[in-house]
Amino acid sequence: MVEKTTFVLQSGASGICLLPHPTTFCEINLLGADNLASRVPAVAQTAFPQIAEFLERRPKTSAYTTHPTMHPQATPNHQDDFKLKDTHPKLGERWPHGGIRGGGGWISSDRATSTYDLVEQMYYLYVRVVKGKDLPVNPVTGSCDPYVEVKLGNYRGKTQHFEKRTNPEWNQVFAFSKDKIQSSVLEVYLRDREMVGRDDYVGKVVFDMNEVPTRVPPDSPLAPQWYRLEDRHGQSKVRGDIMLAVWMGTQADEAFPEAWHSDAASVQGEGVFSVRSKVYVSPKLWYLRVNVIEAQDVETPDKTQLPQVFVKAQVGNQILKTKLCPTRTTSPFWNEDLIFVAAEPFEEQLVLTVENKASQSKDELVGRVALPLTMFEKRLDHRPVHSRWFNLERFGFGALEGDRRHELKFATRIHLRACLEGAYHVLDESTLYVSDTRPTARQLWKQPIGILEVGILSAQGLLPMKTKDSRGTTDAYCVAKYGLKWVRTRTILDSFNPKWNEQYTWEVYDPCTVITLGVFDNCHLGGAERSAAAKDSRIGKVRIRLSTLETDRIYTHSYPLLVLQTSGLKKMGELQLAFRFTCLSLANIIYLYGHPLLPKMHYLHPFTVSQLDTLRYQAMNIVAARLGRAEPPLRKEVVEYMLDVDSHMWSMRRSKANFFRIVSLFSGIMSMSRWLGEVSHWKNPVTSVLVHVLLFILICYPELILPTVFLYMFIIGLWNFRFRPRHPPHMDTKLSWAEAVHPDELDEEFDTFPTSKQQDIVRMRYDRIRSVAGRIQTVVGDMATQGERFQSLLSWRDPRATSLFVVLCLIVAVVLYVTPFKIVVLVAGLFFLRHPRFRSKLPSVPSNFFRRLPARADSML
Repeated sequence: MVEKTTFVLQSGASGICLLPHPTTFCEINLLGADNLASRVPAVAQTAFPQIAEFLERRPKTSAYTTHPTMHPQATPNHQDDFKLKDTHPKLGERWPHGGIRGGGGWISSDRATSTYDLVEQMYYLYVRVVKGKDLPVNPVTGSCDPYVEVKLGNYRGKTQHFEKRTNPEWNQVFAFSKDKIQSSVLEVYLRDREMVGRDDYVGKVVFDMNEVPTRVPPDSPLAPQWYRLEDRHGQSKVRGDIMLAVWMGTQADEAFPEAWHSDAASVQGEGVFSVRSKVYVSPKLWYLRVNVIEAQDVETPDKTQLPQVFVKAQVGNQILKTKLCPTRTTSPFWNEDLIFVAAEPFEEQLVLTVENKASQSKDELVGRVALPLTMFEKRLDHRPVHSRWFNLERFGFGALEGDRRHELKFATRIHLRACLEGAYHVLDESTLYVSDTRPTARQLWKQPIGILEVGILSAQGLLPMKTKDSRGTTDAYCVAKYGLKWVRTRTILDSFNPKWNEQYTWEVYDPCTVITLGVFDNCHLGGAERSAAAKDSRIGKVRIRLSTLETDRIYTHSYPLLVLQTSGLKKMGELQLAFRFTCLSLANIIYLYGHPLLPKMHYLHPFTVSQLDTLRYQAMNIVAARLGRAEPPLRKEVVEYMLDVDSHMWSMRRSKANFFRIVSLFSGIMSMSRWLGEVSHWKNPVTSVLVHVLLFILICYPELILPTVFLYMFIIGLWNFRFRPRHPPHMDTKLSWAEAVHPDELDEEFDTFPTSKQQDIVRMRYDRIRSVAGRIQTVVGDMATQGERFQSLLSWRDPRATSLFVVLCLIVAVVLYVTPFKIVVLVAGLFFLRHPRFRSKLPSVPSNFFRRLPARADSML
């Protein structure tokens, strides 16, 4: 691989800083004014001709970073596609016969508010098939296998059939979208299923669509009625009755989630369950703390030497080990804490195994014990837990001696102190965008401080995610996660502009939390697509931080769905949302801002960073496994994408983004230092004179310094209020460094762990990481050098320098004792602000002295 060089040109008060950085491709970052080319020293342009050539060819108005390897979708023409857009949907309940809800129709209401006011109303014709009675039997078979077929235009829905039942009960609801109704007549057929030939006709019931009533939730459900069946021509009644309820409603109806939808008429078999909207609840997670104290009477097969043992603990797929006892003894001592994640209901056991280190490559099993998690105490604070002794089952007995495993005589014992920690919050997502901070134990929960309402309206311009019948198609659904509650909208089949219009509500316990919404393509609809290897494809994700929202305001925005793929940044469509954060108690919100984000046990007895990372990974696996067992399942790939399971993996792109985030933090300090440099060099004489006057005022009245600082920050805050963000933040492609990422860096980011790439590619990437790490190593070494120079001022490593510094300290101490502090500050300020006529271009004496101090770098190998 040919290593090229990146040059960063940054304009500053003292000129241009030229910093070479070896990377895998060439890029030139131009930070500063448009006339930067004129300020680049001629020496730099001569030494690096590619810089001069680039400065001549670049646009004169460009002041931004230019990357030769920019992805095509990141061109300026596509920048608006990556931004948040305002939308103006028609929210609230509006009924067909009376305009706005309550204005007329078959049922009216005078309610002024709505519980479903963050979505556009979608109207459905609901048909509830309850049961039948006195159905006629087939004269040939002598039995009746009835089922009901609901027909509206070209749409047909069928109930399940019952064998040999003349009084069946179905209790099934059918929903037909009003926008797709093409008939003025609803027909309900009752048929007798036949194993061979055509199903027999039993009877039917016909409804005129103009006579169907309208129901307004939260009114009670419409009462079903018995209808006598008619013959084929509708001229006479036949034997048998069927109980039905037919009404016109919206997606707010309680029958909506479980209803058969005409939009999903093509889905067959078990795939019907995967298209319905559902609400899921994360399992209740606990931290299991096992303090392995000691063991007694440890025996090994080899009696010639004492055992050197360790303890291995396992809960489900989680395995942890204690350290090896440093001495060989029959009574080893460890006193180590092992932390696991467990979920209610507790299905796993704590399995403890004591093993002897017989050799470097061989471990002998000494004893084993399996303990149910229900036997451990649930601790709600940091009070001590009583320890207990447990006898181990011995290994090495044959099948005929299995009953001797439980002999208590001379049995190996292990001393434990174990409990389930209820005062911690089990993290299953990153603390950077956590959605819940409550402890595990419900007794420790506070009252909610607000309500979050989210209306998932629709998606626009989705891209084809799979091929069906030689054409691209997308079966999209949306998942939202906040706290313990997950919601999943219904799947809209074969649509690039799906409309869900579903509204959900969450209780908010902390405003500094984040709700995550993701859009996915359903690949489990039955037929050829349904297989164990099929995975729901990710379309995009949106995060909304509640603390950035104004209370009691309805936000309606269209969020871009951005996905980073191996080919680069790609916009998959847009997600239209409406949401509102309602504050229940402003005093409680203000109270929370002064308290820790996590429960107090995280600070009284904190975990290490490595422990938190491991426990978070285990918690995510448990949540994914439990939600995958629901019906319909919330699949593992969906849960992992929502919880950012791979956020801890190495990424060159993220490293660059984080570096430039740090650089932006120091931009204010750098601007202030440049301004002070201009003042001290008298670039603007009027400003320099005013700063001198301010210095005299503050020295004469030092009690005004702190009030002036806080008043200045208050004025800045008021001034910035005019320019406050009008929209909540969204995925920022520039901040993420996703617009100009190198293809090889993306390929590395999506690589598996461990890697699955060829050896030469891995070697190239290893060399690149070594190059980056070398630069980091150099910076860290420079920082260490400066710190060691400070230490050497008084360490006598350089006797002459320390002697000079000690004498200078004595002189300065005497001068400061006899000189008023105001005079000292005044002289120092005047010296710093002195006119350039009294300045030298050479480094100052203190700087020269400090750079000559010794560091320990010369002692390193």
